[in-house]
Amino acid sequence: MIDLYTAPTQNGHRAAVMLEETGFAYRTHKLDLAAGEQRKPEYLAINPAGVIPAIVDHDGPGGKPLTVTQSGAIVLYLAEKAGRFVPADPAARAAAMQWFMFACTDCAGTSSNIFIASVLVPEKSPANVAFFEQRLLRFLALADQRLGESEWLAGELSVADFALYPTVAGRMALVEKAGGLANLRRWAAALSARPAVAKGMAASA
Repeated sequence: MIDLYTAPTQNGHRAAVMLEETGFAYRTHKLDLAAGEQRKPEYLAINPAGVIPAIVDHDGPGGKPLTVTQSGAIVLYLAEKAGRFVPADPAARAAAMQWFMFACTDCAGTSSNIFIASVLVPEKSPANVAFFEQRLLRFLALADQRLGESEWLAGELSVADFALYPTVAGRMALVEKAGGLANLRRWAAALSARPAVAKGMAASA
């Protein structure tokens, strides 16, 4: 059994989607971030950084409990534990890791900056929000170009697709407003139609 500590954010969705796709039994513990539940001592004992998501795998390596934080690390841990969604071929694996890191750093980080600039910073600036929106769209244009060449980011369905999807789903209004990106929108629709993806998105909503 795996305990998932999450909230309705792109990072939270990423972990829940991967749990559903890999088929491991899990329990969901939703934290109210606005109420500061992520800073309570009982959660800080799990993740001292006080952020979500986190998992506790009670059947970790050697049968011992293992705590994993950071959504990207959780995705990789679950994929490797399940033996799925990480290509065996070295070249395909390298491609999957490249697009996985692109999703978790460039895209997810920029999407987070949109939220920070529009909601959290003391002095709001529409220009700064627009800057990060355009930066994200430039990154997504690269994914769109790749998806015009291949059905999935790494050639086969992989951790890269599950890492990027929550960001694209969360910013779909921006994608549609920008226009174009037909390959990216086709890819997102294909993922959203997967029952496990839909369940994972709902589980962390």
